[in-house]
Amino acid sequence: MYRQGGITPSRKDRLILFSSDESTQGVLRESWPAIWKSPILFRALTLGLAPGLLCPAICFSQDSSRSGSPGRANAAAEAQQAFAANCAGCHGLDGKGGERAPDIVTRPNIRQLSDAQLFEIVQKGVPRTAMPSFSYLGDPALRSLVAHLRTLQGNPKPAKLPGNPRQGQLLFFGKGGCSNCHMIRGEGGFFASDLTRYSRGRPPEAIHNAIVFPNRELDPRNRTVVVTLADGKTIEGIARNEDNFSIQLLTPDGAIHLLDKSTVSSLVYRNESPMPADYGTRLSPAQIDDLVNYLDSLSREGVKKDGNKEDEDED
Repeated sequence: MYRQGGITPSRKDRLILFSSDESTQGVLRESWPAIWKSPILFRALTLGLAPGLLCPAICFSQDSSRSGSPGRANAAAEAQQAFAANCAGCHGLDGKGGERAPDIVTRPNIRQLSDAQLFEIVQKGVPRTAMPSFSYLGDPALRSLVAHLRTLQGNPKPAKLPGNPRQGQLLFFGKGGCSNCHMIRGEGGFFASDLTRYSRGRPPEAIHNAIVFPNRELDPRNRTVVVTLADGKTIEGIARNEDNFSIQLLTPDGAIHLLDKSTVSSLVYRNESPMPADYGTRLSPAQIDDLVNYLDSLSREGVKKDGNKEDEDED
């Protein structure tokens, strides 16, 4: 009989049997020599950490010893451990979703995002969602998370977008009239949202649909509000602030109207966006592709300026 730190084989058996399922127990039994030799894994197990989170590290530890490229195997093991520690709690160890977060392995709108876009998502999070920022992990760790996600996805290659981003920029600030309401990098209007980072975390299809079908999945905060005053005058815009007694209305000319509800004749909330709904006919399919490519390129350029690796196949 042998001992290590006062832990006997009988204690080992109790630790293994404490596992929640037979498959995990089997992995732990087969991997006990690796656990025994690794102070980190051994201590984690004796402290009662979830065996399900330890198994990936154990298996990769074994693979590393058999691999002809230890450095690459170690990097893969570290990436999987980082994913298990930071992502699996919501997305699942296999990345196929859980109760807290969606499937990020098989969903087409996630698979087709570029590495740069995925990096920016994990680095900065997604506003108004449960996806937090993981910038505190550092850029190398975030790149390893993206690499591991690509491994789970089967290393899909993002499709090259149709359209010309330069032509899309000309449309945005010209014929398309987008800059009358939207701003990009400080240039344009401020009636509607700033689109500088709009494409972050959004697949091209979502950008396309937002242009062609602005009333689909409309955010209630962006719906049109029509106020009729006591004198019959109407004011149409977007509510920026509202309570039981007053409403602040932003109109397309950039003016903000502070209105007392007691002086208002009627207040109507339309389930439609102030954005024109005829871009699908006003612009050609090629022009819409140009716009989508331009907006998508802003996210790629933003990541590049932050010093992160750009996708090699991007324009």
